[in-house]
Amino acid sequence: MFARGRWYPRAKALFRANAEDGATQMTSAAQATAAQAPEQVLPPRPVVRVTPPSGWWEIPFREIWDYRELLYFLVWRDVKVRYKQTAIGIAWAVLQPVLTMGVFWLFLGKLARLPSDGLPYAVFYFAGLVPWTYFASSLNVATNTVVNHQNLLTKVYFPRLVLPISAVLSGLVDFAVGFVLLVLVTLGYHIVPGLSMLWLPLLLLLAVCTALGVGLWFSALNALYRDVRYIMSFVVQFWMFASPVMYPSTLVSKKWPHWAWLYGLNPMAGVIDGFRWALTGHGQPPGLLLLASSLMVLALLVGGLMFFYRMEGTVADLV
Repeated sequence: MFARGRWYPRAKALFRANAEDGATQMTSAAQATAAQAPEQVLPPRPVVRVTPPSGWWEIPFREIWDYRELLYFLVWRDVKVRYKQTAIGIAWAVLQPVLTMGVFWLFLGKLARLPSDGLPYAVFYFAGLVPWTYFASSLNVATNTVVNHQNLLTKVYFPRLVLPISAVLSGLVDFAVGFVLLVLVTLGYHIVPGLSMLWLPLLLLLAVCTALGVGLWFSALNALYRDVRYIMSFVVQFWMFASPVMYPSTLVSKKWPHWAWLYGLNPMAGVIDGFRWALTGHGQPPGLLLLASSLMVLALLVGGLMFFYRMEGTVADLV
């Protein structure tokens, strides 16, 4: 008992000192190892600032290019959804213009005997209906695209211009199918297109810009005022009667020769007339009418881009 009471405090103190020395040595070894190891520098975290536009002309073309994969996905999704679980599939792209052509051929051609610039009625009406059907369908889709994607707009950021652009581009699939059938109908009537077909890409680009320019205006207005969608059917119907779909534009130029260029302020007048001439060689070649239509398309597109981008900052709060 005496020995234990004499040596126990010393042994305890010695054990504690050895433990502290071991811990100190381990800490020093760890610090030396850490000092020898190279420091891992984390890359800076990217920061994206979303700010409202400060001017009227700040179109984010570079940003749209960065989101080109999203644009491709939206176009592909629109095409898939349009023909998903349908009975006849993509044949719907030609059924509407073919049935409309039959009605025009019977009532306006055979009964009313409207002029057709020397073309068979089937070719004349179908050549006008193919670009018009593309424009009308693309305009309807582009008008409702912002409202239809309201859940996406309120959750993530992306350039809103992608939505109307994808709506216009997705309609080109239907146009391609209708155009192939139009070429077959034209060849069936022994009408062989000539070098004037070289104008078709330019006229198609003009139709795409027309649909996009007008669609930008109506899509932004539809986000502000929801009753815009209810007047679209009337606008499209009125626009078709004001375009040379059912009649040649030569009727207008013969009736008002000095004011015929005003008819070209309807951008689809130059597109339909030029499309019909480029494919068949009949009708008015590109001239003052197409020039007036091109200038009107440019004004609509530039104004639509400015107006839509200006309203982009408030669209997410309104839809």
